[in-house]
Amino acid sequence: MNILTYSLGELQANTYLLIQNGECLLIDPADEASFILEEIQRRNLHLVGMIATHGHFDHIMAVGEIQVSLDTSLYIHNKDNFLVKRLKESAKHFLGHEPVIIPVKNITQIKNGPISIGTFTFEVIETPGHTPGGCCFYFPEEQAVFSGDTLFKNAVGRTDLSYSSKNDLNTSINRLIEKVPEETIVYPGHGDTTTIMDEKINLVK
Repeated sequence: MNILTYSLGELQANTYLLIQNGECLLIDPADEASFILEEIQRRNLHLVGMIATHGHFDHIMAVGEIQVSLDTSLYIHNKDNFLVKRLKESAKHFLGHEPVIIPVKNITQIKNGPISIGTFTFEVIETPGHTPGGCCFYFPEEQAVFSGDTLFKNAVGRTDLSYSSKNDLNTSINRLIEKVPEETIVYPGHGDTTTIMDEKINLVK
């Protein structure tokens, strides 16, 4: 599996394009849908799905526009559906202007446990705290986990939002670190990659 990383949008959220056997899977289609679609077309790939680590606008702004061109679903935990519904309002509030956003039209719910989308097989790990429906996606064969805004390099997700929970986030991070091997590469929602081992060390400093 090939993993391509793009930092997109005003908040520079990481979008991951996973490629395997002529298929691709998008993790957190943050923004700049035309760029993402061009990349998929240029590489002659078949998009089998889009999957969100959580429902914050800066991680899913491109979804609706991509769905206009390609008939595909957004996979997301149902506890973050309320964030998808308020996508445009949240973007306007945090960005200070009203961006053009096409609403998400096709949603498939995900939950804790193994999942297959096209030829991609991985594990959904529920990690609430930053948002109620936050999830990480673990690919054991590739020794990779996509952590969204749960865990960053030298940092963890914010919990000062009305629906966030510091206790839940701490529990989620401990669960993630216990479940995923130390050598696993962490692909976060913003910033550079890290490893589970490095973040174990950082968290006890």
